[in-house]
Amino acid sequence: MSEVQFKEEVNKQAIIEKFKQKDGDTGSCEVQIALLTARITHLTGHLRTHRKDFHSRRGMIAMISRRRKLLDYLKRHDLDRYKSIVKELGLRR
Repeated sequence: MSEVQFKEEVNKQAIIEKFKQKDGDTGSCEVQIALLTARITHLTGHLRTHRKDFHSRRGMIAMISRRRKLLDYLKRHDLDRYKSIVKELGLRR
C-alpha cells in the first residue's frame, strides 16, 4: 500500500483537529492512538480482500502493538484521558 493511497483513505488533518490537546499538537498520545486506529481500520478492510498479503498483515500487527503500548502508557499516567479516548474511538466493549 503506497503512502498516497493511505492519504486518500484516511484524513489525517481531520483526526488531528479532533483529538489535539492544544494548537500545533500532533504528537500527543490521543492523536497518535487515533491515527493508528484509522490506519488499522483501513488495513483491516484491505486484508479482508487480500487474505494472503502477509507483509501488510505484519505491518498491521506492529501498529496494533504500538497502539497497545500507547494506551498502556496513557492508562498508567492519566486514567481519565485513557477512558475518554477508548470511549470516543470505541476500542473496548
